[in-house]
Amino acid sequence: MPDYRDDLRLAHVLADAADAATTERFKALDLKVETKPDMTPVTEADKAAEELIRSQLKRARPRDAVLGEEYGIDGTGPRRWVVDPIDGTKNYVRGVPVWATLIALMEAGESGFEPVVGMVSAPALGRRWWASKGHGASTGRSLSSATALRVSRVSRLADASFAYSSLGGWEEQGRLDGFLDLGRAVWRTRAYGDFWPYMMVAEGAVDMCAEPELSLWDMAAPAIVVTEAGGTFTGLDGVPGPHSGNAAASNGLLHDVLLDHLGDRRTGV
Repeated sequence: MPDYRDDLRLAHVLADAADAATTERFKALDLKVETKPDMTPVTEADKAAEELIRSQLKRARPRDAVLGEEYGIDGTGPRRWVVDPIDGTKNYVRGVPVWATLIALMEAGESGFEPVVGMVSAPALGRRWWASKGHGASTGRSLSSATALRVSRVSRLADASFAYSSLGGWEEQGRLDGFLDLGRAVWRTRAYGDFWPYMMVAEGAVDMCAEPELSLWDMAAPAIVVTEAGGTFTGLDGVPGPHSGNAAASNGLLHDVLLDHLGDRRTGV
């Protein structure tokens, strides 16, 4: 099993730099916000954080490729860093503290690129989660203050907590009926949104979550944190990993029933 400790330490360094840039501008009255072609917002902090990460990677891992939300792909090869400088930009713009920098290292394998290191850093929450392949998932403020993560053991839908982001995407994709049926069947539903539900699944506070439309940089880091905590992360098509354009994450025990309600085998998509 490869040892990714150096890459994980680097991910912490990258997250430290990004956290400094994003927290400095959080709630700034003169924060500059633009609208991208896909009609989503981007701030000067998004751009600055990604530029910092790219700059440090260029020095520390010059042979590795980098894929970021704001500046696209740079480089080729069997190792690729995937970066979302601020996941939850709409929260960031409104002063809601639920946002994070997502950093993942992916390596080429038999079935394509797969995450081998993941970092989710949410400085406004004072939380950080991370994982490396074969070495488990942890949370804490740093490597020296780590607590191991483990998913829940809830196995009955009636006892389960389900988290999501919003209703709109489910309706647009013709999955709203299954979504509502699932919401009626579980013990509790909450719309925490963005990266946070996946981290809650990893730490056992939530039993399952799903989103109907995502990009690779939204999923790469959360995917390995969830799986290294003992959970399951797939697309709504049931394919493992972060490449399906959407996501379903669970403690594993509830994954089949989650896909029964929301997945492609129900909708025939």
